[in-house]
Amino acid sequence: MQVLPVAGGWNEVLNQFESEHIAEMDRYSNRHMVLLIDCDGQEDRLDNARNRIPEHMRDRVFILGVLSEPEALRQDLGSLETIGMNLAKDCREETDTTWSHHLLQHNAIELARLRQSVSEILFPSI
Repeated sequence: MQVLPVAGGWNEVLNQFESEHIAEMDRYSNRHMVLLIDCDGQEDRLDNARNRIPEHMRDRVFILGVLSEPEALRQDLGSLETIGMNLAKDCREETDTTWSHHLLQHNAIELARLRQSVSEILFPSI
């Protein structure tokens, strides 16, 4: 697993995905990507972003985002690191404590898809 550096905006996330990662995902059929974007209050941004993902890899690319901007989420839930840890904990424990926040709850369908696809890889049973 690799966490890539901040891309510099939602559009740049998608541009970098298209220019750098599509070819690698074609090369490695078990590679998955999670793209994190902010929606700046535009609810259709996630759908528009999904439309930029090639059809043949949509089952391996997940797009999640905060409905407004990360700063608004940070004001409610703490540092981005804390938020990330709590979101990962929710995924591992199959809870929605943090994911149910009003700025994140729109991710429910994508989150369910992500959990189904990668939970065994990220959180193997002991």
